[in-house]
Amino acid sequence: MKAWPKRKIGELLTRVKDDVQIDDFTTYGRITIRMAGKGVTLRDRVIGSEIGTKRQFIARSGQFVLSKIDARNGAFGVLPDDCDNAIVTGNFWVFDVDHTQLDSRFFNYLSKSPDFVAACVVASDGTTNRRYLQEDAFLDMVVPTPDLTAQQALVARLDALAEKTRQVEAHLDAVERDAEHLLALRFRDAIADAPLRPMAEVAPLVRREVVIDPEKSYTELGVRSFYKGAFHRRTVPGSDFSWQDLYRVQAGDLIFSNIMAWEQAIAIAQPEDDGCVGNHRMLTCEANADLAVPGFLWYYFTTEEGFAKIYAASPGTAARNRTMTAPSLIAIEVTLPSLAVQQTFDRLQAEIAALKAKHTAIREANAALLPATLERVFAGNQ
Repeated sequence: MKAWPKRKIGELLTRVKDDVQIDDFTTYGRITIRMAGKGVTLRDRVIGSEIGTKRQFIARSGQFVLSKIDARNGAFGVLPDDCDNAIVTGNFWVFDVDHTQLDSRFFNYLSKSPDFVAACVVASDGTTNRRYLQEDAFLDMVVPTPDLTAQQALVARLDALAEKTRQVEAHLDAVERDAEHLLALRFRDAIADAPLRPMAEVAPLVRREVVIDPEKSYTELGVRSFYKGAFHRRTVPGSDFSWQDLYRVQAGDLIFSNIMAWEQAIAIAQPEDDGCVGNHRMLTCEANADLAVPGFLWYYFTTEEGFAKIYAASPGTAARNRTMTAPSLIAIEVTLPSLAVQQTFDRLQAEIAALKAKHTAIREANAALLPATLERVFAGNQ
């Protein structure tokens, strides 16, 4: 491909400072500039009396805006129409685009390229955590500027690619919504007319106490909120646990954080979690293999009915003081159909989990497609 001519940014963009004195009784839009080239979005709309800094600047749609603090992290983009006339602080710089030389959409794509971000890193100065973009250095950066016809043709191709990636993402979302809906219907059918049985009977609390060896290493397990699963918090020598008791976790355990169960910190221990440890704040229940399937019980607690029982068993006056005790957990009654029905449901749940895992790989490849294309298109031209 023939090399594109290059110009300094200062020949293409002009810094503008349309300042405004904030009126307490006027409503203003404020923006967020996301890092990693993810663009500009409307943050909120607030009345002037809620804005601390009264001197702000107006940004208009089509202008290029950046964060002088996070430009080195890809925090810039063209202001979209829904952010027109938003206000920004002095930490955000606003530029008019010379449309006789530059299509703002072309520059928006260009600014997402790795070479552009790397140049912004070089043009930033200061200490590690306070490296600000230097305006003169930024305006001296050289960027490729083919003629407007070529810019617009490239924008059309990149827009088409971006739309395709959006469609793929929307399709995956729709498939997963349908799968979740099917799972909910199957669960509803499974528990219809099923009896209630206490956790003490179907999945009693287990405490596999660990005799701590100060010289041995232990991997401590944590539970994420919002049903996001368990995770390995740290692996440290036993001497670090001298002040607390430890309990061993095994694969298949239902795990509840007694202080965060109200925030849906409920998980099933996976094979890779077998042998990990938890402290007294982690309540582990082992399903009675003759009565219950762990995955079915976990799903029950994600339903409105099941979670309501978890929340009721976690009394307290403030969020961080809502604690679920072991007796209140094992007293919870769960709706439990036959073991065969649970197993059938759990197989469907596993199939949907496998589908989502495949979708995750597709999403990652789809998300990487546009950045890889930008890198290829603009590589060596900056």
